[in-house]
Amino acid sequence: MIEAYNRDWWRATLALCLGSFTVFINLYAPQPLLPALRHTFGVSTLAVGMIMSLATLALAASLLVFGTLSDAVGRRLIMRVTLLLTTLCTLGLALVQNFEGLLALRVVQGFVLGGLPAVAIAWMGDEFDKRALMLAVALYISANTLGGIGGRIMGGVAAEFGGWHMSFLVVGAVSLVCVAVFWKLLPASRNFQSAPFRLGTAFSAIVGHLRNPTLFGAYLLGGLNFLIFINQYSYITFRLSEMPYGLSTQWLGMIFLTYLGGTLGSALSGRVAQHLPQPLCMMLGVTIFMLGTLVTLSPALPLILIGLTVNAFGFFFAHSMASSWVGRHARVSRGSASALYLVFYYLGASLGGIYLEPFWQVAGWQGVAIASWLILAITFAIAVWLRQHEQVLAAHNAT
Repeated sequence: MIEAYNRDWWRATLALCLGSFTVFINLYAPQPLLPALRHTFGVSTLAVGMIMSLATLALAASLLVFGTLSDAVGRRLIMRVTLLLTTLCTLGLALVQNFEGLLALRVVQGFVLGGLPAVAIAWMGDEFDKRALMLAVALYISANTLGGIGGRIMGGVAAEFGGWHMSFLVVGAVSLVCVAVFWKLLPASRNFQSAPFRLGTAFSAIVGHLRNPTLFGAYLLGGLNFLIFINQYSYITFRLSEMPYGLSTQWLGMIFLTYLGGTLGSALSGRVAQHLPQPLCMMLGVTIFMLGTLVTLSPALPLILIGLTVNAFGFFFAHSMASSWVGRHARVSRGSASALYLVFYYLGASLGGIYLEPFWQVAGWQGVAIASWLILAITFAIAVWLRQHEQVLAAHNAT
């Protein structure tokens, strides 16, 4: 097994972080463009939000396919091929001329985007020891945040100077470079053991994961937290594009620099988890998320940005704990177990607009904040239950 901080650990972790960065610049590049696309195509806030929600829904649907397939054919090939196809889809988006075509290609892109997230943590679980895994997952999720920041800023700035088509060209070109480096850096698997693909066996493994309360609690926590987090950013772009703020596409892209709070939160989570039980870390992350949402209610733009930064810190702190929890506690079919976590994660993202839209229509951003607290209260309770369940298991094992 690869130990933390040796040469192979750094090479593999860098490759997977770069792959993660590539996935998320492609997934989130359109988000700061939503207000402009809404006016360009003359559609509603809910309809234009489908550019994000359909992609994440397709991504969620693909995760079990790739996660289960990876247990049979290996993780490395899936990550390489799907990253390349993701990049080609982004370049194709630059050529689309109508709203329907944009949505259709985003669905295709969402599906291939699932390849790397579905298997990356499972790859680490195969190759890294326990300490190396927790530290690598923290850095990997930090790269998620950097990808989210990079894609939105690149997309917003490029659209400001060359229109929304240019944003996809820029992101596609950057992605090609990242994919080439990823292909070169990622080492071959050494500890992967192939299991012949059988549909019945794969289905049984998925059912087993869902029946495992240790895993299912983490699945719910990750999915519900992301339902709120990512869709808050969609609605904040609508809020800040209107008066009295009136931010342009370029500046709307810049608000995603608040994701740097998540970069810090996920990076610190691996260290904190060496001193505190992971469920306590999840509770801490959710609490911070709730406080950040409170701060965003301020009418002052600087305080709104501070609140979003705090939200990102809390969300990614909890997310990195929940995802590594799954990697540690899945005893069999680790690929499908990690993929199932992400199915809940991205399914939450795709449904968040449907959940938040009525609150937005009735009470604007205040309604979004209330809706957020309702869900976060549930995820805090889940983290409390995971802590109690962990203590029961520890007491049982000690007797």
